Amino acid sequence: QESALLAPLLSLLLAVGGDVTREELHRKPNFVLMMVDDLGIGDVGCYGNDTIRTPNIDRLASEGVKLTQHIAAAPLCTPSRTAFMTGRYAFRSGMSSSGRVQVLLFLGGSGGLPPSETTFAKRLQQHGYTTGLVGKWHLGVNCEHRGDHCHHPNQHGFSYFYGLPFTLFNDCVPGEGSDILIDLQHTLRNLTIMLGVGLFTLVFVRVCGLFDVNLWMLVALFFLSILATAMWYVPFKLLPTWNCIIMRNQEVIEQPMTVETLPQRLLGEAQNFIKRNADHPFLLFFSLAHVHTPLFKTSAFRGKSQHGHYGDNLEEVDWIIGKMTETVDSLGLANNTLMYFTSDHGGHLEDADSLIGQKGGWNGIYKGGKAMGGWEGGIRVPGIFRWPGRLAAGRVVDEPTSLMDLYPTLKYLAKDTQLDRQVDGYNLMPLLEGKVERSEHEFMFHYCGIYLNAVRWHPPGSDSVFKVHFFTPNFSPPGAGGCYNTKICLCHGEHVTHHNPPLLYDLYHDPSESRALTPDSEPRYAEILEQTAKAVARHQSTLLSKQKILWRPWLQPCCGTFPFCGCKEDMTPNTPDTVPT
Repeated sequence: QESALLAPLLSLLLAVGGDVTREELHRKPNFVLMMVDDLGIGDVGCYGNDTIRTPNIDRLASEGVKLTQHIAAAPLCTPSRTAFMTGRYAFRSGMSSSGRVQVLLFLGGSGGLPPSETTFAKRLQQHGYTTGLVGKWHLGVNCEHRGDHCHHPNQHGFSYFYGLPFTLFNDCVPGEGSDILIDLQHTLRNLTIMLGVGLFTLVFVRVCGLFDVNLWMLVALFFLSILATAMWYVPFKLLPTWNCIIMRNQEVIEQPMTVETLPQRLLGEAQNFIKRNADHPFLLFFSLAHVHTPLFKTSAFRGKSQHGHYGDNLEEVDWIIGKMTETVDSLGLANNTLMYFTSDHGGHLEDADSLIGQKGGWNGIYKGGKAMGGWEGGIRVPGIFRWPGRLAAGRVVDEPTSLMDLYPTLKYLAKDTQLDRQVDGYNLMPLLEGKVERSEHEFMFHYCGIYLNAVRWHPPGSDSVFKVHFFTPNFSPPGAGGCYNTKICLCHGEHVTHHNPPLLYDLYHDPSESRALTPDSEPRYAEILEQTAKAVARHQSTLLSKQKILWRPWLQPCCGTFPFCGCKEDMTPNTPDTVPT
């Protein structure tokens, strides 16, 4: 009789247990995406660096899958991050540009990621995810007036935003110089000085009675001098106020920001986002301010590395990545959380000075760096995926993959099967799980601004990865490995050399792009050029209007009453774990 009573109860428990098991099995995974700014692939231990200590990043790789041919869609921040967010080349969103200005320069400009564009955050938000972005955005804020926030992260699928709507740059720290249109600043300053000297001279001449100078001419010259001064001083000398700000969602909470405490605040916000949302599916994009200049001077890491100030910053990055991994693991989320580590593009080779030394990253054996179009050093970046129980530990994938692949991969894992617009990335899970050996990327297109710079072709059935360069940047001084005279390479006019026929390399045998192939050395030479030409013919392009990049006071985010902007964040909440001593 006891058995008869227990049987239904046991059946009920098994049924309930079965339901719980099925629910856990089908629970959507969490995503923690971590992107470093301007990190070179050669800076990280698991990618060959044996002098900078990156044990936490190396641990991610040993516990997950490392991609060795992970490619950014552009060698600069704004277009690369656009492609990462949308799964599409930046030109499809109008986020690439001709001329010298290839990224957003002013937070008060009207340019940015179009409201009509779709990000992976927006797709996941529609499928029940809580989404957050902590750190750098650099894809615009306002369109028509201050406060419309049409380009803001909140309008692109991130339910929570804390961080830099612009980016960290030298103007944010006194004494670090300026990054924005320096030659234009000098021109406007010299014009202001000339007008001032001219006005003073004419006033002196009139007062001394040497010549009869018309009073109205002096008045006109006075107001012209005031206008010239305003055109130079207001947009450029007040850049720390205009561009160096911190927002929480759509509120400016610090203007200008205190850079010294930024790493701890960003880490604390990222950790707390995970803790707040541990009981339901979430997406966190942690977009670090490191290692873009100006470099941080955190006392716990200063002077600790073998590579000066830059090495100190990179070892701080590694510590931050370790704290993020520790947070995920301590909450018991590891087996249901895909963690991803990457950089937006390669290291900035030309960024150095006589006092600090090298301030930009190292791109290992690969030629070129940041802003150098299709040269491998500017676009080949670290790519690490960790998901215990789902991805085999220690797996290495040598196939071509892209930052644009994150969009379709996250869609797939979130069980988003809705139709989408044209996407240039591919779902990476079959490759990461070892279910397939070949990447779906037969062709990749490498841009320098709006200009198609190079094409990568991975022929079916071949290990070779051919790359065709239609033009290359002119390094300066001659014989250098970068554009040291201009501090950054440009994509147009006298700054590039066009090649007809194009330069051709086989990255499988020559990853450093040091030996150009010829019809004599490569039997498939004519076929390669023909196939890439056909691929290019299928490719479309669009433009970003330069006018949208210019500073417009009525679009400037402001804490207070414009132009008297200023506030400081209350830093008592959201403190991170203890910084090492």
